[in-house]
Amino acid sequence: MLTGNKRLNILLGLGLAAFLLVPWYRVETGFFAFDWLSGFPFSSDLAPGLLQFGAEGRIWLVAALALFLLGASTRVLTDADRRGKLLILAGTAGIAFMALQGLAISFTGWAWTFLDTTFGQLQFGQPAMGAGAILLSLVFTLFIAFGLAERGFMKGDAFVVGSISVLILLVSVFVFYPIGSMFVGSVQDFDGSFKPDGLIRNIQDPGIWSLNCVVGAGRCGVAWRTLFLALMSGLGSTVLGLAFALVATRTNFPFKKGLRLLTVLPIITPPFVIGLALTLLFGRSGVVTEALDTFFGIEPSRWLYGLTGIWIAQVLSFTPISFLVLIGVVEGVSPSMEEASQTLRADRWRTFWRVSLPLMKPGLANAFLIGFIESMADFGNPLVLGGSHGVLSTEIFFAVVGSQVDPSRAAVLAMVLLTFTLSAFLAQRLWLSGKNFATVTGKGDSGAHAGLPKSMSLAVHGIVVPWMIFTVVVYGMILFGGFVKTWGLDNSLTLEHYARAFSISFEGGALQWTGVAWDSFWTTMEIALISAPLTAAVGLLTAYIIVRQKFAGKNAFEFALMMSFAIPGTVIGISYIMAFNLPPLEMTGSALILVACFVFRNMPVGVRGGVAAMSQLDKSLDEASLTLRANSARTLRKVILPLLRPAITAALVYSFVRAITSISAVIFLVSAEYNMATSYIVGLVENGEYGIAIAYSSMLILVMITVIAGFQLVVGERRLRRENRVSGVSKSSKFRIAQEKTA
Repeated sequence: MLTGNKRLNILLGLGLAAFLLVPWYRVETGFFAFDWLSGFPFSSDLAPGLLQFGAEGRIWLVAALALFLLGASTRVLTDADRRGKLLILAGTAGIAFMALQGLAISFTGWAWTFLDTTFGQLQFGQPAMGAGAILLSLVFTLFIAFGLAERGFMKGDAFVVGSISVLILLVSVFVFYPIGSMFVGSVQDFDGSFKPDGLIRNIQDPGIWSLNCVVGAGRCGVAWRTLFLALMSGLGSTVLGLAFALVATRTNFPFKKGLRLLTVLPIITPPFVIGLALTLLFGRSGVVTEALDTFFGIEPSRWLYGLTGIWIAQVLSFTPISFLVLIGVVEGVSPSMEEASQTLRADRWRTFWRVSLPLMKPGLANAFLIGFIESMADFGNPLVLGGSHGVLSTEIFFAVVGSQVDPSRAAVLAMVLLTFTLSAFLAQRLWLSGKNFATVTGKGDSGAHAGLPKSMSLAVHGIVVPWMIFTVVVYGMILFGGFVKTWGLDNSLTLEHYARAFSISFEGGALQWTGVAWDSFWTTMEIALISAPLTAAVGLLTAYIIVRQKFAGKNAFEFALMMSFAIPGTVIGISYIMAFNLPPLEMTGSALILVACFVFRNMPVGVRGGVAAMSQLDKSLDEASLTLRANSARTLRKVILPLLRPAITAALVYSFVRAITSISAVIFLVSAEYNMATSYIVGLVENGEYGIAIAYSSMLILVMITVIAGFQLVVGERRLRRENRVSGVSKSSKFRIAQEKTA
């Protein structure tokens, strides 16, 4: 275990490197391209921190050096309490200064007009923070952590305190800072002055809040349309998910494996593809529409393009997720409780309504919440099927990239969307708080689950079987649509779309990726493969802290981390644009902003999976390792992680799939250099190139299945060796001894 002096020596080395060895400000071509080495250290934009205030005139950076030296001075102190206090003081002041100077000073000078009048015009501005500034901010954060460890916080475990501090810093920067920037941007003018005109105008816009569909003739506002759609999608997907779970666990349905397969497909399908398949079926030139016109004389209409079509697509997309949430809950209901109810002469209906269903409340609440939030955040299906019936996610998009760019309107719509989702998130927590739904205990629980009432069994089969057939037809359309020339006009078979998207040629003895989809494909694979391990690492480290550590503010820490789950992707996208388009952190147009978005958008799933898996590991394993003088970091690496392989696999798979299929946040963050697959496919759909869009989507599904299998092979399965022993004698030995005694 590193001693206090060794830890501090490392921090001092990192701090000196921040001031001397790397550029202080952002490198336009990217730090890891290392093009900056040719102009380092004497170019004004690439100079390290020491030359920035020594030669470039940015005097305010002297304060950063002074605070660093204050922390470094603790190296000569021997009293742990004084060292801790001084480190905490230097770190807190350093973080506060780095944040304030980054926000207050922009490219041209002061970022806020009142600073001009207070301090006068600033001669030099500054670019966004680069490697040097970010590294020093990390050093200041660890000053705080090691100071707390010196004073005995978390039993002096520097690894645990450092992990908590770094996680708080990351969540503050990549979750709360963007949301705060969005709120500030809605009342701010271009010069940084306070100007709430746009906020007031948009909040009062009847296009957002109108109730004409209820109290008069006309259409309701976009806020109420979105809320109604989310409620219906959440309800529909929950009811269908429960029906699927009941069929899979409480009936003798012969196609249970096929049912489970159908639950996986929508999860690895880009979200707008189902909307596209519905268009191929029920659009004006769809198969079903043309058949109805030919055989029954029913004229084609646009009934699919609106809230009805979006609702069908969303229920198709979100029902499998609800099923995965609910199947464990349905299986977890204690058979003994159901048997006790029937012993007291309750029939199957009464047992189900009064015993089984109430015990499923947590699962039903979670399934509804997921469907509600996913519907709120859904961008692809409303874009394909919405027509003139826009929802909040598409209205936000067009407020940013439409013909009339209105950042204030986008911010207001995003705040409305965030208010709806956070309200649902908090309502669910309040509804379930203080209630106990435990049915699995340490006691034996034999018996079989009570069968469904006959009428309910017929009802759930009547829902599930047609829905399975419908899902199979929809996915058949997805696959078939990539092999016809022009859907609805020329249905002759062809491989032209796949060839155009993924063609390869040999020119000059070298392999050339000539297909139009290759650029976005390789970019997507690169970003997904980088973000997936980072998401798993951050999520599992957070789970370790939540499950294994006790500290003040732990509940608030956990809630803040999980809150990012309740923030729709559309809000994440618009808030990242508003936060990271200007100093102090400028990342727009880079791969880093996409990686950060995926990591902190998908982190809650890794956290919950890690918490569930780690809760099953007895704390005596940790204690034994610590007793043998292993530190927390070594215990986590050597003891706990090998037993968490299923959770690691789940976190890797989920984050990889979400990085490929996400669209609501990505659509705002892609650039010409870093264009993701989903964004590229949306462009194809908007241009009417359905064949290439479907061919690309089919290829993504195959790649995801392959990579998921690869993750499973690389991570492997945990191996638990169990032997039945009594007083150090194995079962077989006891049997042999007993035989000898008998003889």
